[in-house]
Amino acid sequence: MPQQHVFREKKRQILQALSRPDDEYTDASPIGAVDPNIRQLVDQINETEGYVTTSSCAGRISVFLEGAAKVKDDSGNDEGRNPSSAQGKGGGSWLFVSHDPVDMRAVQEHGALFELFSLPKGIQSSFPSADEHVRFVHFKFEPMILHILTSSLARAQHCHSAAMSAGFRESGIVGVTGSEPTPHVAVRTQGLALESIIAYQDSTGTIRPMVPEQYLHTLLNLANQRFTANAQRKRRFAQNLLQCKHEDRRQGDTGEWEPADVRRERKRAEGLKRKEELKKQRQPSSAEQEDCHYDENGS
Repeated sequence: MPQQHVFREKKRQILQALSRPDDEYTDASPIGAVDPNIRQLVDQINETEGYVTTSSCAGRISVFLEGAAKVKDDSGNDEGRNPSSAQGKGGGSWLFVSHDPVDMRAVQEHGALFELFSLPKGIQSSFPSADEHVRFVHFKFEPMILHILTSSLARAQHCHSAAMSAGFRESGIVGVTGSEPTPHVAVRTQGLALESIIAYQDSTGTIRPMVPEQYLHTLLNLANQRFTANAQRKRRFAQNLLQCKHEDRRQGDTGEWEPADVRRERKRAEGLKRKEELKKQRQPSSAEQEDCHYDENGS
């Protein structure tokens, strides 16, 4: 069990950072702030005793130009090809990011999706040769992901159970070993994830589409549908996790707060144990049974 003062200090530091205006707070998201679509859930979790979020993403659609792969020259040395406009990890760059579904009515005009995704219009679809060194452009939908620091293993187990039952099947718990464990829960799912290569950048730096615009419409429709499913799972997770704020939250034998499901199981086991003890107390001993038999015969 992590020392409570360590958890409280970490939570204080995180909440202090989150209290800044969104334009001053940065995390791994390319927009540089806590996503508005998850801010309410983040606040609710952070208001709950024993929990604090360490990173979050509400879910997003993105178009990303991957970083340049390192290739070896004739001498065997690595030759990097990182562009000066690199924004992502490994020298990649974001061409489009949205944490909301895209309004399909706004992209019906011919070429609108190419423009939205920063792809050139009027270039025929093509494919790179097998020996050509290119950088691919990826279309992605990524569902919600949350990392939550907890004050105890019991709280982490409750959070993990809430995530799994809400459909975040790849969730897990880490940081439970060591002299001062700090249980973290990663709330995530790959079941809603979507990724497809849609273009490539050739050796001249020109981005060339690999698919027609109608295919991009299909991908975007799928991503919008998955945004809906993502929102449903997010609501279920919030309900499952935050019910502890409304249910009985009495402390266990150790003085540590217990999730309701853990407490119910403990109370059930204690009740069965007491019932068995009372049953044993009510059973007369063999000596008492012999005395009763002797008296009944009057001899």
